[in-house]
Amino acid sequence: MGIMNMKILRIAQNARTALAALVVALLAGCAAGNLPSAPATAAVPDYKYLIGPGDQLDIVVWRSPELSGTVPVRPDGKITSPLIEDMVAIGKDPTELAREIEGRLKKYIKDPVVTVVVKNFVGPSAEQIRVVGQAAKPQALAYRQKMTLLDVMIAVGGITEFAAGNRAVLVRRAEGDKQYNIRLRDLLKNGDVGANVEMMPGDVIIIPESWF
Repeated sequence: MGIMNMKILRIAQNARTALAALVVALLAGCAAGNLPSAPATAAVPDYKYLIGPGDQLDIVVWRSPELSGTVPVRPDGKITSPLIEDMVAIGKDPTELAREIEGRLKKYIKDPVVTVVVKNFVGPSAEQIRVVGQAAKPQALAYRQKMTLLDVMIAVGGITEFAAGNRAVLVRRAEGDKQYNIRLRDLLKNGDVGANVEMMPGDVIIIPESWF
């Protein structure tokens, strides 16, 4: 493993450790408190999807079907396809990766034209939406533009009967781990659409257990 890859893994591990400590602290009883309400809008207009481990990529090389195919992005963030070995894909958008593949293929074919299409979206770990605590199915979800809190809760099956839904906390990594209160019970049980908010890449939703 190269020095750069080791540094990336070390940074990711440190970030996960810090996040885990924050989650434990909030679930221990300091959730919500006097936190501000999460802003209703948050989507970034020029957001571009970045490739992550676990994504499936359709690589199409014009007029060269023998060089085309579907390849997985390995856990180390790299891909392998015909004539290309161990190319880093993680953290790049599909267009950027396509141009890099064209650069590699120029050694073998004249004026290659490559298109990369992402399938089975997973996304980089740093951009996934994580839901922990009293969700029916706590999990990490791939972020998509204009994704809302309601979209996330549908994906995780809502909250459990023991959840303190209106004391849930949104940790916004894009804003230096700033914390917001979100009202899940009002949204899911009472149909209060005013409690629905847009998500941002890397958001963490922490749902505490009810005290009574």
